[in-house]
Amino acid sequence: MTEHYDTLETREPAQRQTELIAAVAAQVQHAKQHSPTYAEMLAEVAPQAITSAQAIAALPLTRKATLMQQQKSPTLFGGLAAYEKGQLKYLFSSPGPIYEPATFRADYWRFARALFAAGFRRGDVVQNCFSYHLTPAGAMGDSGCHALGCAVIPAGVGQTEQQVATMQDLKPNAYFGTPSFLKIILQKADEVGADCASLCKALVSGEALPKSLRNDLHDRGVRTLQAYGTADVGLIAYESRAEGGLIIDEQVYVEIVRPGGGQPVADGEVGEVVVTALNPDYPLIRFATGDLSAIMPGLSDCGRTNRRLVGWLGRADQTAKVRGMFVHPTQINQVLQRHTPITRARLVIERVHDRDRMTLKCELHESASAIADEPSLLATIADSLRELCKVRGEVEMVARGSLPNDGVMIEDLRPIEP
Repeated sequence: MTEHYDTLETREPAQRQTELIAAVAAQVQHAKQHSPTYAEMLAEVAPQAITSAQAIAALPLTRKATLMQQQKSPTLFGGLAAYEKGQLKYLFSSPGPIYEPATFRADYWRFARALFAAGFRRGDVVQNCFSYHLTPAGAMGDSGCHALGCAVIPAGVGQTEQQVATMQDLKPNAYFGTPSFLKIILQKADEVGADCASLCKALVSGEALPKSLRNDLHDRGVRTLQAYGTADVGLIAYESRAEGGLIIDEQVYVEIVRPGGGQPVADGEVGEVVVTALNPDYPLIRFATGDLSAIMPGLSDCGRTNRRLVGWLGRADQTAKVRGMFVHPTQINQVLQRHTPITRARLVIERVHDRDRMTLKCELHESASAIADEPSLLATIADSLRELCKVRGEVEMVARGSLPNDGVMIEDLRPIEP
């Protein structure tokens, strides 16, 4: 069995980085020419000057909240899309609402790569149990399966008994959907005595895949791997049979940035996943997904040489309301930008004597540790915190390495009111 989908997966990392940076520069040029919104957003950007990761990191972010606001304009998809007339195939909706286009481009969401890594091959029969109603998940599976030459049972969600009957009668050997629904189907099959033994592999997404659930599915003879994607950009990363993290797709440029800001963090640091999609029809530039993850060290044992994400680690939006004012991660990030000796910080919100109290806990660079006790430094940071957040808070210096590496910038410890 061929182990890799194409030669892109086994490129030398340095070659991949060079080619991806060039592809991002070309995408920026394309977006400026064909997307009215990006023509405005990137008006001052010279695509030919994008020759490094640092240059990409200087480009503006595109956030989900921004998409929602932009799509209220009369221009379809907020003026971000760049497909040619007559190429629009689908118009989808995801929560927000945010609307997404899909064109006639083959494997539009690029899920064939993830399906291939999960063992899907030409001639397989796939029971697709993602929704076909308004959201694109079902179509994502269809397009990827068809690109591989797989037949698809468009089963959708719900109707568990009918799912079991279909599986018993048509004998699919593969499943695409959420892992929890796959377990429900197999449990129902046990309950009614149906034969679903034909199923031997699955690619799952849309929710967490706990180790216990993966082991349970494996024990039933269903080798189960997971993929990570969004309705906006399609596939972002996927597992291979080595099961060692999520390998980044070859047709996206991924950064992990500080939550609330756009500056990339070091490998291993938890931050927000930011994706530049290389799809020319919908060229999202530095799309901030709102998801937290981190880059894993080393390479996968499967021979694929792209970087890996550790998986989904939560959401980056940690907005809290303190004394009637909303405090956002972006504001905490602005404090850090003002005070470069700070390497990591966390705003802790507590309720003390029926009053909200917030404390910015800061770690300093090793070279700056000697001034950690100077009251003037604490006072200066506290002034920035009050100015940027419009709420007074305390500042506390903590030992280097004492704050968790979990991407959390605002930790709300106040008790939940009954």
